[in-house]
Amino acid sequence: MSAVVLRRIDPDRNMARFYRLDVQPDLFGGWSFIREWGRIGRPGQVRSTPYPSPAEAMVALQRQRQAKEQRGYLEQQSGEKI
Repeated sequence: MSAVVLRRIDPDRNMARFYRLDVQPDLFGGWSFIREWGRIGRPGQVRSTPYPSPAEAMVALQRQRQAKEQRGYLEQQSGEKI
């Protein structure tokens, strides 16, 4: 699966943030919804939440994506660097 990378940049507020969302299999047969966020150009914080199926993890990803897009985050275009 491909990660979703969202960015929010507002030079007037000195804001340059990223939010990366991904679903990956774990070592125990389950699935993990992985979120990483922080300031662009710096290492971010990472949180992983386990789910029993990829469908449930994708629902969580879509829910989080929608919440971030409502706050002004936009999807990063392919080829752009964080």
